Amino acid sequence: MTRPIHDDTAPTMPAAPEAPEDPALDPVVHYAEQALLGALLLAPERLKSIGLLEPDQFADAVHRVLFAAMQSIVPPPPEVHRTSPVWLNGLLDAARPTAPALTASYLHTLIQACPRDAHAAAYAQMVRAGHARRTLHHHATLLAQAATTPGPDPAAAVLARADTLAAHLDELATVFPAHPGPVPRAPAPEPARPDVSDEALHDEWMLLAALTAHPETLKRMRWLYEADFTHPRHAALFAALTALTRRGTPVDPITVLGEAQHRHLLHDGFGPKQVLALAASPAGTPEHWGHKVLRRALLTQARTTAHQIRSLAQDEATTIHQLTTGSRRALAALSAVRARWHHATTTPPRARAPATLATKPPARPATRART
Repeated sequence: MTRPIHDDTAPTMPAAPEAPEDPALDPVVHYAEQALLGALLLAPERLKSIGLLEPDQFADAVHRVLFAAMQSIVPPPPEVHRTSPVWLNGLLDAARPTAPALTASYLHTLIQACPRDAHAAAYAQMVRAGHARRTLHHHATLLAQAATTPGPDPAAAVLARADTLAAHLDELATVFPAHPGPVPRAPAPEPARPDVSDEALHDEWMLLAALTAHPETLKRMRWLYEADFTHPRHAALFAALTALTRRGTPVDPITVLGEAQHRHLLHDGFGPKQVLALAASPAGTPEHWGHKVLRRALLTQARTTAHQIRSLAQDEATTIHQLTTGSRRALAALSAVRARWHHATTTPPRARAPATLATKPPARPATRART
């Protein structure tokens, strides 16, 4: 069957809206879906050669219903298909309850949209690629929502979404193998802006005050980095405290003031009085405030990672292999913060006492013979 078969006996149905013909208004995957369905209408035996494909992998709702009908009906023998429209009529009857707008005319449009039915497997791979791009964008959106939605444990919600996204990337690696040769570098998307809220500034200031009062805790807080701070001045003061501690210099408001001067942190609007005020407001433990700062950094990095992945997914010039590689790189940055969060919130197990070796009881001292 190389051309549409006109069936005068086919029942009339409501006209289905035709797909837009302007490529600028329609993604490339739409034409791939049309070509694949047209190939299967021309040669239904090619259903066995297109690989694993599910109806929900089609972007168009009518295409999903039609492909599901193709999977539910046994195709006619080739000799029957060449002389009778039984395949087309059966598909219309099966799809009409769910997609009443599907017409015989649109089936003929699909057939005309297929350049060569022998290329059905290539069209199916393009359909899978379009679905992979949409699904990855969806997972990235859920990651961003988890990072911005208030909840009892937003960090746990973010990490669970990150695990789901990573699992999806692993699945894509099995469906879309790596291409030979280097992967072109995609332009770096603009990172998401950090959360510079009053609460964030307060938490960071309280952390600096607590560290000034208890600088010895810095040795136990190596999981906190300067990049975790939302305000550059707070990050610089944290670096000053860290430098003093590493040099073994006594830490108090005066020595912190001197280090701030050496680092050019003092200027109009932030002078000695502001630095000395660190000693007037210590409250709580440094670990408490450090956890809050690091949690906020984790959520910020999750938003940045989601933004990068969505930007890559929206770039239709990016291949699926490039998309998965770029997404893994974006997730690696989140995994780095995640490792520090795990280190900060996990109590290290207590060292077990070494097992004592079985030894013979000490010999009693020999008693002196009585004389």
